[in-house]
Amino acid sequence: MDWDSHRYLECFFAVPMMGAVLHTVNVRISPEQVLYTINHAADDVILVNAEFLPLLEAIHAKIRPGVKLVLINDGGCEAAKRRFHSQPSTRPMLGRAKPSFAFPDARRGHPRDDLLHDGHHGTAEGRLLQPSPAGAAHAGRDRGASRTRRTRRFTARDVYMPITPMFHVHAWGLPYVATMLGVKQVYPGRYVPDTLLSLIDREKVTFSHCVPTILQMMLASPAVANVDLGAMESDHRRLRAAAAARRAAVDRGIDIIAGYGMSETCPILTLAHLTPQLFEAMPAAESLPYRCKAGRPIPFVQLRIVDEAMNDVAHDGTSQGEIVVRSPWLTQGYLGEPARSEELWHGGWLHTGDIGTIDQHGYVKIVDRLKDVVKTGGEWVSSLDLEDIILRAPGVGEVAVVGIPDDRWGERPVALVVVKPGVASPTQDAICQHVQDYVQRGVISK
Repeated sequence: MDWDSHRYLECFFAVPMMGAVLHTVNVRISPEQVLYTINHAADDVILVNAEFLPLLEAIHAKIRPGVKLVLINDGGCEAAKRRFHSQPSTRPMLGRAKPSFAFPDARRGHPRDDLLHDGHHGTAEGRLLQPSPAGAAHAGRDRGASRTRRTRRFTARDVYMPITPMFHVHAWGLPYVATMLGVKQVYPGRYVPDTLLSLIDREKVTFSHCVPTILQMMLASPAVANVDLGAMESDHRRLRAAAAARRAAVDRGIDIIAGYGMSETCPILTLAHLTPQLFEAMPAAESLPYRCKAGRPIPFVQLRIVDEAMNDVAHDGTSQGEIVVRSPWLTQGYLGEPARSEELWHGGWLHTGDIGTIDQHGYVKIVDRLKDVVKTGGEWVSSLDLEDIILRAPGVGEVAVVGIPDDRWGERPVALVVVKPGVASPTQDAICQHVQDYVQRGVISK
């Protein structure tokens, strides 16, 4: 339990390499959810930043017996420290450590990581991260991944700073890559927009990754005017609902490369690099829609988009289906939930629960979540498409579209709108007419 730090990076390597299982606790969820994840994962030792001791103190009586706490920094609440006064800290432990260590051989099938966080089902979900026999058996070929010649690369000359929390699928795995490349790395602690911008400027950060929310916060900060931003990647999961952030980032000179993945896929499945053919054939302005799609599968990922009978949909950029995948590194299932694990791997493919399309060039576009898509009159309507359209209406600052039950249509979409501050509020009729214009142009179904 820590902010993004060099200590966290050390744990990324040291815990799995000593033969233990690494469980990165989401420090943003509620104390009750933290308690659930600790007990569900059967944690033995908690390495904790002293700032989080008050949180642990509040739930300490309910934590499973025998769990040890180890302080990994010297700051924080003195009263809470005294409450856990008998526990060691890493500094004297490291001082007593031997300079060499006989690393145990990894046992086949032994989990190295256990991700538990607040999921889509009201409780935290546990994912055992270990090589998947089903994935390894079928992922021999790279289906469509491209190594481009002139789009942005991550090299040893870069300066790297994660802006994706390290508890979130190991910051998408990029700290491992950065370490293997010998890249200079900057760890920002808390995510405060002005602090992030200051570090980017001071340390000359050239490569990072984040979700659109934090990107919007950074671009909205007055401090951004004085910062030379490097290349940022942005998570595609909600990127289409953050079109304004995408355009603003490009206007600031950020090299946007969208990507797609999920905790169960550990995490990256696709990246939106341009193929050499597309790079040569189209101007930069025309390439933006391709680079803001989910992209093409990376090496060793097999990806299909299928209907309910597991038949492949047409690669025409419009036919929709669920994304299913195979690769050697996918999770085997959910901790302690065999029925859900079997459902996850129904038919021998990992079911992402995401609805998407794929075009003739192999680029995947995320349309919605299987559980978020609105099925009205027997047709799927993408809540993300509607959000993207409504965000273009004058005066709209934020929007979320959800489905509600309807006796006639089965479901109907409802938009929850936040108005931009300091502007005239749009009326409901004006927003409906704005959406109707897109219906008449054939962008969305009537």
